Amino acid sequence: MLFGALLIVGLIVGEAFSRVLWLPRITGYVLAGVALGPQGTGLLGSDGLADARVLVDLSIGLIVFELGFRLDFEWLRRNRWLFVSALAESVFCFWAIYAVLVSFDFRPLLAASAAAIGTATSPAVVMLVAHELRAEGQITERALLFTAVNCVFAYVTLTLLLPFLHLENSGRWESALLHPIYLLGGSALAGYAGCRALLWLGGWLGKREDRQFVLLVAAVVVMVGCARSLNLSVMVALVTSACWRAISTGSMHLLPLRFGHGGQLFFVILFVLTGASLEFEAAGAAAAVAVAFIVARFLGKALALLIFGRFAAIRPGGAGLLALALLPMSSLAVLMVHDTSALYPAFGKELRSVVLSAVAVLELLGPIATQYALRHAGEAHPDG
Repeated sequence: MLFGALLIVGLIVGEAFSRVLWLPRITGYVLAGVALGPQGTGLLGSDGLADARVLVDLSIGLIVFELGFRLDFEWLRRNRWLFVSALAESVFCFWAIYAVLVSFDFRPLLAASAAAIGTATSPAVVMLVAHELRAEGQITERALLFTAVNCVFAYVTLTLLLPFLHLENSGRWESALLHPIYLLGGSALAGYAGCRALLWLGGWLGKREDRQFVLLVAAVVVMVGCARSLNLSVMVALVTSACWRAISTGSMHLLPLRFGHGGQLFFVILFVLTGASLEFEAAGAAAAVAVAFIVARFLGKALALLIFGRFAAIRPGGAGLLALALLPMSSLAVLMVHDTSALYPAFGKELRSVVLSAVAVLELLGPIATQYALRHAGEAHPDG
């Protein structure tokens, strides 16, 4: 009943926002979640959100896997400055957020962890807005590519900070050394194994779209389940799997992954649940920090794109629109905060107060910024 109610309410509110206010449906999905969650009516309480975590994991997994399918290594090989620009965008964003948080007297490890999470653009927001607008073009494709790169950068950077987190809280060098190696190495190995199995089964089943759709969804569900049960990174495992598919000679056996109408189910439930998990008390208590966090995040991305983008054939106007398109933060940031909190709750509580206040704002403003960027780039074709 709860699952069905979330879908119906989210769908109605999202469609109303799109038809009446010309805003992205995501904004309506999120506000429906806020109304149903602890911040609103309380119909979806903290226990219900904990039980629904598996739905969030599966939704994020499917979205990340489709994003990985969009990585064009041939494009990166022909235009190497494009990858340099994407990496610079992540690095500049990280240091901009870190510098601002340190200026607010946050200790370095907390500032660095928040900056690593803040680097990641929400893949679900960018993909859904692009899908709704039927957007195609240079800004759209670069936004998807840069989103994939900065999400991987965020996860890897946060993992590399784990040794310092272990030493600060437990003082055990074994955990500090072995846990990050297990997390990154194990996730990459799980992704590689999943990709090899997927390619073999794809070749055996043949290029039938209906069969391959079921196969791809099943493969993502299995990899998400394995990663969670082994305490590995879902994000790293799925991106690794998608990257191996892109460079493997057996990739010809798989059709391009497009979830289409079936994907809407996961998008709606993901954003409704994310809206229900937002904490607006934290946003009110740390308003100045949240504003500084958001401004530094945008300026870091924009500055990197202005400096390096011209080498990758990105004009200054396009760099500004691309920085706007990369503004959203959403469920991926929330998951990274929750996963860190599971290790050390006291540190996680501090991290939540910094990051989730910015997420609460960008969950609502981010989709509007992406929609504006793609429309003004002339790449939106919502009517066909």
